[in-house]
Amino acid sequence: MTDLATGSVQDQITARLTATLAPTHLTVVNESGLHAGHMGDDGTGETHFRVEVETPQFEGLNRVARQRLVNQALADLLSTKIHALAIKARAPGEI
Repeated sequence: MTDLATGSVQDQITARLTATLAPTHLTVVNESGLHAGHMGDDGTGETHFRVEVETPQFEGLNRVARQRLVNQALADLLSTKIHALAIKARAPGEI
């Protein structure tokens, strides 16, 4: 298993969400290049991300509760390395 605290920020996001949520689908997109020179860009090229995650753990949860689970899994990265995170969270079978 990938070390949850090493590698690129994108790799760390992938590893943490995989370990925490056991997703049936996970896409992590680094959108930092779209925000170069904007507030929150620290020059690393790893500050802005978009996540699409599908997991049975989201069944019966509203959008806010789903996003909280994602944010909890990434809490220390959100406080230190990630400036912006867009989240699309769904249960299997949802569009």
